[in-house]
Amino acid sequence: MRAWQVQELGEPAKVLKLVEVDDPTPAAGQLLVKPLAAAVNFPDALMCRGLYQVKPPLPFTIGQEMCGEVLEVGEGVTGFKPGDRVLGGAPGAFADLTLTGAIAAFPAPASLTDAEASALFIGYQTGWFALHRRANLQPGETLLVHAAAGGVGSAAVQLGKAAGARVIGVVGGEAKADFARQLGADLVIDRKKEDVIAAVKAATDGKGVDVVYDPVGGDAYQQSTKVIAFEGRILVIGFASGTIPTPGINHALIKNYSIVGLHWGLYTQRAPQLVAECHAELTKLADAGAIKPLITEQIPFTEVPDAVQRLADGKTVGRLAVVPA
Repeated sequence: MRAWQVQELGEPAKVLKLVEVDDPTPAAGQLLVKPLAAAVNFPDALMCRGLYQVKPPLPFTIGQEMCGEVLEVGEGVTGFKPGDRVLGGAPGAFADLTLTGAIAAFPAPASLTDAEASALFIGYQTGWFALHRRANLQPGETLLVHAAAGGVGSAAVQLGKAAGARVIGVVGGEAKADFARQLGADLVIDRKKEDVIAAVKAATDGKGVDVVYDPVGGDAYQQSTKVIAFEGRILVIGFASGTIPTPGINHALIKNYSIVGLHWGLYTQRAPQLVAECHAELTKLADAGAIKPLITEQIPFTEVPDAVQRLADGKTVGRLAVVPA
C-alpha cells in the first residue's frame, strides 16, 4: 500500500515521502480501516519537525484522525464488523490502509460526510473536554477563542455557541475573519488590524471574558491575562506560536483567575469511558446541526506534503481533509 512517511525530520514539504509498504494486519484489539477521508492537523507538522510530544521512531507515517471503512477486526474486538463506517484516532492515517485501536474508534454520524466526520474527533473532543470538564463554561458567559479559524479553534467556536456562550474569535487576516463569522462567532477581532486587548475590553464594557481558549501561547497568552474577568478561566490548549509562556502566578492571584491545562490524550489513557461519552454528545450535536466541521479543502492524496506545509505556515483557513484518489 501507499503511505506518506517521514524518513528524516524537517519541514513537511521536504521530508514527507510517498512510499510503498506492506499492508498492515490488525492485532488483538485493533481494526484494519480503509480511510475514506483523513483530517490534516497541526501535530502532523510538529511531528515532521520532531517538535511534538509524541516522537515515534523513524520512519513513520503521519496522519492523526480519519473516517473510514472497517475491513477487518482483530482478535477480541466486539461492536465492530467489516463494512462499518467509523471515525477516530489512527496514527498513520495518510495511507491507503491504517490500524486503529477499537477503543479509539466510534461510529461516524450519518449526518456528516466522510470529510466532515474525519475532523470530528481530535478538535471537537479537545474543545468539549476543555470547555465543559475543565472550564465549566456556562450559558451566558463570554468565551474568547484564539486562532478561531484554525482546527481546534473552529471547533471551540461552534461548541461555545452550542453551550449558550457569547463567543469572541481572534484571527489573523480577512479570510480567517470571514470564516470565523461563518462558524457563528458573535464578534471577530482581526489581530492584524485591531488591538485585541482594547477590542475585547470595549466589547465587554471592561468586564473581560469568562473563559479563554488558547491553542496559541506566546503573545496570545499575554493578551488573555489582560482581558480575563474576575473568576475567569484561561484554558491552555497548545503552543502553535512556538512560544511557551511563563505565567506570572502572582498575577493570577491578584486578578483571581485560574490557569487550566488540558491534555486530552490523557483521557484516552486514564478515562476512555469519558471519551466515549463525549463522542455520544458530539454525535447528538452534529445530528441536531449545532456543530459541523467546515471543510474548506479536500486534498488529493498526492498533495499531502503541500497541505501539511501550508497548515504549518499558517496559510490555511478551516479544516483540510485528505481524500483517496
